[in-house]
Amino acid sequence: MAFLSFAYVLITLFILCFSSPIHAQQPYVGLATTDCNNADTTSNSNSALGYSCNGLNKSCRAYLTFRSQPPFNTVASISTLLGSEPSLLSQINSVSLETNRLVIVPVNCSCSGQYYQSNTTYTIQNGDTYLFIANNTFQGLSTCQALEDQNGSPTNLIIGAGVTVPLRCACPTENQTDEGFPFLLSYLVAEGDTVSGISSRFGVDTGEILQANSLSGSNIFPFTTLLIPLENPPTSSQTVEPPSSTPVIPPPPPANSSSEDGSNKTWIYIVAGVLGGITLTLIFGATIFCKFFYTRKKEPDSIVVSGSFQANEKPSNKKFDEESQDFLESISGVAQSLKVYSFKELQSATDNFSFTCRIQGSVYRGKINGGFAAIKKVNGDVSKEIALLNKINHSNLIILSGVCFNEGNCYLVYEYAVNGTLSDWVFSNKNEGKYLDWKQRIQIALDVATGLNYLHSFTNPPHVHKDINSSNVLLDSDLRAKIANFAMARPAEGQEGEFALTRHIVGTKGYMAPEYLENGLVSTKLDVYAFGVLILEMLTGKEAAALHAEENNMHLSDVLNAVLTKEDGEESLRHFIDPTLQGNYPLELALLVIRLIDACLKKDPTDRPTMYEIEHSLSNILNASLNW
Repeated sequence: MAFLSFAYVLITLFILCFSSPIHAQQPYVGLATTDCNNADTTSNSNSALGYSCNGLNKSCRAYLTFRSQPPFNTVASISTLLGSEPSLLSQINSVSLETNRLVIVPVNCSCSGQYYQSNTTYTIQNGDTYLFIANNTFQGLSTCQALEDQNGSPTNLIIGAGVTVPLRCACPTENQTDEGFPFLLSYLVAEGDTVSGISSRFGVDTGEILQANSLSGSNIFPFTTLLIPLENPPTSSQTVEPPSSTPVIPPPPPANSSSEDGSNKTWIYIVAGVLGGITLTLIFGATIFCKFFYTRKKEPDSIVVSGSFQANEKPSNKKFDEESQDFLESISGVAQSLKVYSFKELQSATDNFSFTCRIQGSVYRGKINGGFAAIKKVNGDVSKEIALLNKINHSNLIILSGVCFNEGNCYLVYEYAVNGTLSDWVFSNKNEGKYLDWKQRIQIALDVATGLNYLHSFTNPPHVHKDINSSNVLLDSDLRAKIANFAMARPAEGQEGEFALTRHIVGTKGYMAPEYLENGLVSTKLDVYAFGVLILEMLTGKEAAALHAEENNMHLSDVLNAVLTKEDGEESLRHFIDPTLQGNYPLELALLVIRLIDACLKKDPTDRPTMYEIEHSLSNILNASLNW
């Protein structure tokens, strides 16, 4: 027995010294999802606010499950609801989905403050509550607590207003990745589900699921999510309901009291021998581990590229080979999250990049897996842009779904915004009959503000877009805005109120802030200034350059002051606002928007509001407009 005690101590010491928490990092939410009246935003012991941001990476490709139910029973409707890229959704699932079919939804999961989440937006319907939205519409992929934490009190939900819905996702811990589980799936528990049944469906050991969710027992509840660690991305074959079977209970062994004492002694000898062998093996393994661990960590990581990537035949040119190698190395860290297309696939999608498929410049519309995508040909180093787009995840920021490299050129594959650029809709000389009413303009302004606030406050590190303008705001089928073109984006260095410097002044004329033009100062307040110019264009229907020319190159804030201080205030204001609105807007709210623009265009960047403050102001203006 002394030997057994010694062996037990050795094993325990080995586990404590050479292991760390493997899977049990995310507590199972359980019945806390229904306790909306006791939402404690200072504690997350039951993960009701989301899964803790404690993974190896701050962002990753994650997967959700969702059951197709009318009206969300097509690829288009589900991808819109959950903020997923339609082409990726259709790759995994059928284009036509029968009712109650389990659908696998790929999303970009990223840290937003303390928690992982994938953000999407939802428009409030009649009778909605946070609990109904979380458990009915989104089937448990969010919680009422997370919705309240994200959007504020649920007491004033206005029909037609938009709310941000944080979907429950997570990235693997370092130990999960080391053990061969580079993917996590948030599985929606349904009535009758068991942990063992779910483990069989996805081919995962039951113990792995229990550990990943800090579960000591097997009690799970409908409308909750269970994290499933996966060795490979999930497939459509795993969405098929497994056949029910009755477990076979083996008969008890016959009693044999005469041999019980001898059996017990034999059992002790066996255990002692096994434990002794295990102990010696562990000590020997620990020695080898310590000797070679740090040597292994110094070895360069191998380049991982999606199996769908096929190198096209290229001239035996060393420069091309070096460029291709550099590109592959630059995207090796995100290859698991993005599809790497072959050039032939993109040629087929765009009819060999024909003129009829060109949207504008070097951007083409392509058809991939039954859905449209925007394919942009770019030159130069795009690794930073790809890295940023891969880790951000917000419904108001354009989604990058894939990449391709061919003969020195990079091709970025984005989600397709069917209604084109905001500039096509705002300026009367370009809109060709397109028209935005007052509420649509304020909603678009709020969408852009929400996307910028996410970029400034919830990316790690915070980023500045640096090129906000009406051509870089795209509109989807519902005329909701998505910020695009992150080629100039860079980290926002320095603390709040401090600025980084640059000598490389680039941007769009009319949108660049004075401190940037004059001194090269870079901060998030650059985007605030450009956003002010953007709303001014939306309000007047005139391009920034035209406004400058009309007012003899006056600073735009001086132009606004002249409007706000004229004696015939209301008449002057009506003359200033886009005549295509034909006066169909609340004058007092229009005045509030002009004052907000004026604040954004302050010459001193420290006097400008933050995007959080702007988002809050526009949300109030939109709510008031919906009631007008």
